[in-house]
Amino acid sequence: METPIEFLKGVGPQRGELLRSELSIYCYDDLLYHFPYRYFDRTQIMKIASVNERTEYAQIAGTLINIGEEGDGRKKRLVATLYDETGRIELLWFQGAQWMKKALKENEKYLVFGKVSSFQGFLNIAHPEIESWNPESAAAGMQPVYSSTQKLIAKGITNRSFAKITHAMFEKIGPGDIPEILPAEFLKKYQLCSRYEGISWLHFPENTLREQLARHRMKWEELFISQLLIARLRLQHSVQQGWVFGKVGDHFNDFYHKYLPFQLTNAQKRVVREIRQDTATGRQMNRLLQGDVGSGKTIVAVLSVLLALDNGFQACIMAPTEILAQQHFFSISKFLSDMHIPVRLLTGNVKGKDRKEILAGLADGTLPIVVGTHALIEDTVQFKNLGLAVIDEQHRFGVGQRASLWKKNQLPPHVLVMTATPIPRTLGMTIYGDLDISVIDELPPGRQEIKTVHRKDMARMGVMEFMRSEVDKGRQAYIVYPLIEESEKMDYESLMAGYEQVKIWFNENKYRIAMVHGKQDADERERNMKRFVKGEADVLVATTVIEVGVDVPNASVMLIESAERFGLSQMHQLRGRVGRGAEQSYCILMTGNKVSDDSLKRINIMVSTTDGFKIAEADLAMRGPGDLNGTKQSGMLKFRLADIVTDAGILEETREAARVLTEGDPGLKLPAHQPLRNRLIQEGREKHWGKIS
Repeated sequence: METPIEFLKGVGPQRGELLRSELSIYCYDDLLYHFPYRYFDRTQIMKIASVNERTEYAQIAGTLINIGEEGDGRKKRLVATLYDETGRIELLWFQGAQWMKKALKENEKYLVFGKVSSFQGFLNIAHPEIESWNPESAAAGMQPVYSSTQKLIAKGITNRSFAKITHAMFEKIGPGDIPEILPAEFLKKYQLCSRYEGISWLHFPENTLREQLARHRMKWEELFISQLLIARLRLQHSVQQGWVFGKVGDHFNDFYHKYLPFQLTNAQKRVVREIRQDTATGRQMNRLLQGDVGSGKTIVAVLSVLLALDNGFQACIMAPTEILAQQHFFSISKFLSDMHIPVRLLTGNVKGKDRKEILAGLADGTLPIVVGTHALIEDTVQFKNLGLAVIDEQHRFGVGQRASLWKKNQLPPHVLVMTATPIPRTLGMTIYGDLDISVIDELPPGRQEIKTVHRKDMARMGVMEFMRSEVDKGRQAYIVYPLIEESEKMDYESLMAGYEQVKIWFNENKYRIAMVHGKQDADERERNMKRFVKGEADVLVATTVIEVGVDVPNASVMLIESAERFGLSQMHQLRGRVGRGAEQSYCILMTGNKVSDDSLKRINIMVSTTDGFKIAEADLAMRGPGDLNGTKQSGMLKFRLADIVTDAGILEETREAARVLTEGDPGLKLPAHQPLRNRLIQEGREKHWGKIS
C-alpha cells in the first residue's frame, strides 16, 4: 500500500507529480481513500432533446463534428458539437485544448458525461468526460464520480481516468492488503461488512445496496476510531493526579450564606455540586460549563474560586479580550467586596508599579485571585500555588496558550472551561468528548424572555419610533452593524452612514449616542464602551465587537442591522446583550426588503425560539461542523465520509461501543484489539488533537 503512485499503470512520473501536488495522493493507500462523492448510472443515456437548463448532469451518446478552436490568447478554447437524432449540444475545453484536439476525431461516436451549463440561451458542457462509444461500457452499471481539479482535468486526468487507475490498483491488491481492524464480534453485532468489502464496494459498487452497506461500514469505522481516541483521553484524565480540595471552608460558606446576592437556580446548585465532587477526588478536574447568555455562569465561577481559596490555593480567570476580562473583574470584585478578598486585573495594558505589585502578590501568595487575558500565561507570571484555572470562551484561545496555564504549578490546576455558545450534543460528543460537561439550563428567576421580531427596511420609521419610546422610559439601546472582512470598507461606510441616520432619529440635544468599532484606537473604543456601561450614553452604535461580555442590565433593545448577513449563533450572542435586567427586552432583526431563503430560515428560527441549544442544533444542521465557531481546526472533525449531523445515530452507537471496549481492555492489549491499537497510534501521529489538557 506504500507503493508510490507513479508506478501504477496509467500514471507515470508526470501524472504522479500532479496527483501529489493537487490531491496529496502519494501512494496506493492515498488513492484507496480518495472515495467517489457520487455515482452515475452508466445505463442511463439521455437524448439531447431531453436535456434542459434544469438538468444538472447529462450522459449522452452522439457523433462529434465541427471540432475547432475559437478566440485568441488566454481566451482561446476548443469547441465541438455533439449531435444525436434528437438535437445538438456544444462541448467546450478552456484548458488542455491542444491535447484534446489531437485526441478527438471528427464524425466518430463518443460517450459524453458532464455538468450542463447555459450561455446566452444555448446549452453546453464544459470539460466533459469523453470516451469512444462502446455499447458494452454502457452496461457497466454505477460509474464512480471522483473529485478532481481543473489542473488535473487539463492534463487528461478526468473522472474516467481516476476510475481506470483505481481499477488498476485493485487488480494489484487483495483482501490481505486491506486487513480488518474491527473485532469480529463488532462486525456481527453491528451488521458491518468487512473492511476490504467496504473500501472496494465504495469505489465500484455493483448496485445501490452494496454502496450503502460500504458507506455505512466506513462511516462507522471513522466515528468509532474518533470515539475510541476520546474514550482513551477520558481514561487518561481519570488517572491524572490533581490537587485535593478536601474541605468547604469559611470563604465559601460565608459568601453562600451571607453575601450571595440572589438565590441560586437548581441548575447552578447542581453544577456547583459537580465541581465540589470533582475537586475532592485527587484527580484533575476537566469540566466544561455550558450556559446560555445570562444564565449565571459567573457566580458558579466565583463559588469555585472560593473553594480553591478555602483549600489554600490561588485561582485565575482567563478571558479572550480585555473588555471581557474587565467585565469579569468588575463582577467578581463586586461579589467579593464585603469579604475584603483581594482581586486584581492583569492585561497587556497593566504596566509599571501596578504590574510589579500583581506579579509579586501572585508569586508570594498574598494575591489569591487574578482575572486577566492571555497576559496570564506569560513566563513572568508565577503563582505560589495555583489550584484552579477558569477559562471563558475557551475556543478563542490556541491550544498552546491554554496548555501554558497547566505548567504554573507542580500538578496541573483544576480546569473549569466556560462557554456561552451552546454546543450541540453531537458536537459535544466529538470535540469535547473527553471533558465532563455541565449545563446551566435554566435562567435566573425574574428574567423575562426577550421578544424577537423581524422587520424589513420599509418598516424602519416604526422601529425607530419604538426604540425612542424605550429610551424615553430611561432604557438604553444597541444598534449593531455587520462587519465582514471581505467587504470591510463598504461595511464601515454603512456603519458611518447609519450613525448619521441614528443622529437624525435621536437628536443629540436630547439623546446621548456612543459609537464603537474596530478602526477606533483601543482607548477611544474603551471610553465609548464605558460611557454606555455607566449609563452615560443612551444608544450604542457598534459593530460586532460588543458580541461577548458587555453586561448592561438597563439595555432593553437590540437592533441588528442587515440581520440577513449574520449567522445564527452570532445573532443569538448579540440578543443576549439585552434581557439582563428585570424589564421586558426586545431584539429587532432588520433586513432588506428582499431576503434569501437561507437568511429567512435563520431569521425565523431566531424569532421562534430563545433556547440557545435549539439554535445551536439548527446552526449545526444548516452550516455543518466545519464552519462553526472554533471547530475548524479540530482534528476530531476531519472525517472523509461521516457527518456528525446526519450520522448522529452511528455516532451514538460507536460511542457506546468505544466505552464498552475501553472498560474491558483499557490498553487494547488483547490480540483481537491489536489492529485497533496500531490504527490509534497512526491516527495520533496524523491528527493534531487540540484538547483542553
